[in-house]
Amino acid sequence: MPQITLHQLSMSYRGPQLLSEVGCRIEEGEKIGLLGRNGAGKSTLLKLLAGQERPESGSIEFAPGTRVAVLPQDVPEGIRGTVEEVVSRGLPEEFQLDENHWKRDQYLSNTLQQLELAPHLDFNSLSTGLKRRTLLGQSIVSRPHVLLLDEPTNHLDIDAIRWLEGFLASLESTLLFVTHDRAFLTRLATRILEIDRGKLFDWSCDYETFLKRKEQALLAEEKQQALFDKKLAEEEVWIRTGIKARRTRNEGRVRRLEQMRVTRLQRPKSVGSVRMQFETGERSGNLVCQIEQASFGYGDKQIVAPFDLTIMRGDKVGILGRNGVGKSTLLKGILGKLPPRTGTVRLGTKLDIAYFDQTRDVLDLNKTAVENVGEGKTTIQVGGKSKHIIGYLQDFLFTPEQARSPIRYFSGGQRNRLMLAKLLAQPANMLIMDEPTNDLDSETLELLEERLVEYDGTLIVVSHDRAFLNNCVTSLLVFEDGAIKEYVGGYDDWLRQKKAELTGSNGVKNTARGAASTLPKSEPSTTSIKTQVEKKLSFKEKQELDTLPKKIEQLESEQIAIHDQMASPNYFKQPASILAADQTRLEKIGRDLAKAYQRWESLSERA
Repeated sequence: MPQITLHQLSMSYRGPQLLSEVGCRIEEGEKIGLLGRNGAGKSTLLKLLAGQERPESGSIEFAPGTRVAVLPQDVPEGIRGTVEEVVSRGLPEEFQLDENHWKRDQYLSNTLQQLELAPHLDFNSLSTGLKRRTLLGQSIVSRPHVLLLDEPTNHLDIDAIRWLEGFLASLESTLLFVTHDRAFLTRLATRILEIDRGKLFDWSCDYETFLKRKEQALLAEEKQQALFDKKLAEEEVWIRTGIKARRTRNEGRVRRLEQMRVTRLQRPKSVGSVRMQFETGERSGNLVCQIEQASFGYGDKQIVAPFDLTIMRGDKVGILGRNGVGKSTLLKGILGKLPPRTGTVRLGTKLDIAYFDQTRDVLDLNKTAVENVGEGKTTIQVGGKSKHIIGYLQDFLFTPEQARSPIRYFSGGQRNRLMLAKLLAQPANMLIMDEPTNDLDSETLELLEERLVEYDGTLIVVSHDRAFLNNCVTSLLVFEDGAIKEYVGGYDDWLRQKKAELTGSNGVKNTARGAASTLPKSEPSTTSIKTQVEKKLSFKEKQELDTLPKKIEQLESEQIAIHDQMASPNYFKQPASILAADQTRLEKIGRDLAKAYQRWESLSERA
């Protein structure tokens, strides 16, 4: 017997039909990814399965004794207590009995240890990511036969996401999950279900196979509809022929035409695709941001250690690190919203900055989409042309009715789309984005990636989405070992370079600008050098001396690579921004090499 059976399930919330007589069977132990556009009804289906909503028609049948647990998309308000207390509220009834007290404590302790949760921390003091992990623990301790997960990777850092993938893969429970994380889907889902225009489609395959089959199905649907429309047009011409033809008209053919008209009217409307474009406005100066030994924090607490960074026009920089290390704090420092505790942050000239905030604080939930984006205006300028707000929002798949509705009724993905619409309503030659991929459907996410690749402004983005980082950024700032280090390329490139570092390979191209915080800010005086020579090297200095040759080799390799590129006949056909950036980088490599050689000589004399 199937673990779950859906019988002709329908749901509309008195609006557009989200689910229309859908049916499905789910077997024990399956790990199912549930896909669909934002607002298609994915969260609604999870709520129906969890018993939080009742269908307008149809029914859900569970195998006898099936326990269902759910991890919601957002952290519910009003939760109180320690981590241990919150998790324990999910324990099955048999653990609540006094005679099972020891067994209960042991089981709870093992679960907390497995989830890497500190039992005595106050729940409300945790980050959103740790709150969701605590709620996951509450779901798991109930020993569910079915676990429902709505965007489980939201607010988690990449280390936590990789841990979650392994943890869920080892569970024997049946999983049904909604996620925008394509790498997560690829690694975990054994079956794909998709909600499309009210219908539930069972693709019965993994995610990569689904992508291929979906593309083929869309092409086949397009051809089929084109043939149908051609035949319908021919029949309409026939029915409108003259009197002579009407005398010999075939009544069966007339009835078929009437049925074709009904079929055409009942055809589900295509959802369409988001249309977005980035307006860069005025060209910024060549230097976008210069950070020298800057640190950031709040009060007496330092969160971001001193580091150096140079960002040139056209750079696309990703920021990676565990939750709580200071990624969002760094963005605020670059934006000028948080002054540095030490060092300096100098922004370039002619900068028009647009900021995408993951907290969505700029959105007023009580206002409509029109009010949030238009801010009192009825038109905006897009591509140098005036466009009505309603039409502009339709480009982001908001119907006129939705555009005039308070956004508190929007799904997480719809709110993120609205954030993008608000962001792109203003010209900007520098985009700073904090977790822009949360809750977006795959089609919108892929379009966002395409537009960011085409964007000729400067991009700084914090993201936990591995595929997004691979596709959009050309360098990564990584918080690791208490410093910020820079790596060339995307997420997979970073993994390769880290692996090469651990195996001692010299092929790593790691500019590691954050490591420059250990270098002297100015040349040491003769007196100070003489004093240092009399002293033996400290442990840290010995470590520094060991790493300096490798650093010098890396800088020299990068210097040679840039010179080789400049020797190419086609090099100077590139945009001026690239030529200027290479020249600036060469100058900085020269300065860094001079410092590294002097430091190496100084330490070698004392070794």
